[in-house]
Amino acid sequence: MRAPDAMVALDAVSKRYGGKAVLHEVSLAVERGECLALVGHNGAGKTTLIKLMLGLTRPSAGRILIEGEDPAGRAAVARRAAIGVLPESVAFHNAMTGWEVLAFYARLKGQSTAVCDGLLADFGLAEAAKQRVGTYSKGMRQRLGLAQAVMGAPRLLLFDEPTSGLDPAFRQSFYELLSRQRDLGTTAIISSHALTEIEARADRVAIMNRGRLVACGSLEGLRDAARLRTRLRVTVKPGEAGRLAEELGALAEIERIDGRTLELTCPAGDKMDLLRRITALGPAVEDLDLRPPTLEEIYQTFAMGEGS
Repeated sequence: MRAPDAMVALDAVSKRYGGKAVLHEVSLAVERGECLALVGHNGAGKTTLIKLMLGLTRPSAGRILIEGEDPAGRAAVARRAAIGVLPESVAFHNAMTGWEVLAFYARLKGQSTAVCDGLLADFGLAEAAKQRVGTYSKGMRQRLGLAQAVMGAPRLLLFDEPTSGLDPAFRQSFYELLSRQRDLGTTAIISSHALTEIEARADRVAIMNRGRLVACGSLEGLRDAARLRTRLRVTVKPGEAGRLAEELGALAEIERIDGRTLELTCPAGDKMDLLRRITALGPAVEDLDLRPPTLEEIYQTFAMGEGS
């Protein structure tokens, strides 16, 4: 377990359901104000970890603390109002209106129902406030779920697939909301399959595979650990590609070449040397596109390494 003042700390946490082990000695700390992306295939253990953090179930072995307290203990009950949760499957009573749902959560969290109108407006639900939830689309239900999760200035947010069902505009709005919450010092843990979306928004990424934490770190740190190659696409003046390939071949592997284009890969550690060499080629180079390994590629590397 890392820093004693971490918002979330797991120490060798394992979980079994009957004879089936779903988590294996997971150790992880999430600092205050940090955004951690939790990624992995279906059944990797992500949702089980969130349930443990909420105190909905207890670990079979190991220890978990939220702000220094056992989340399933009596002393943690009073802290639960400071945790905002969006489960993977959002379920509300179909006969209640959107406003009534938020009013219900406001009372649970000790908030005034006066906050409901503003939250409904923030999430594009003002005109549907008096409609029954049973008439809401999946995206509207998801936005209602997000509204109740952020109610009351939570210190910890636990999101399970938060952008599921959201259109592109509201996906962007969600990440703007997340940024504002982080500015307020809120800790966020986001379980997501939307790797392209989350890679630029998380401070660190924790990769789960078959109940084990197989990697955790910043995106740059995971790229280094995965030892994936950086891709470059160089556009040159007509007829120059062959000559430039000879000059750059010592630093990179030539993947593709035609009259005006070179596609190369190089180890991450050689990237800056290769860029300097390309820049020194002067007017022969017309354009350069650099593409470091994506989170999807990093995830596949660690998942394949664990025998998935």
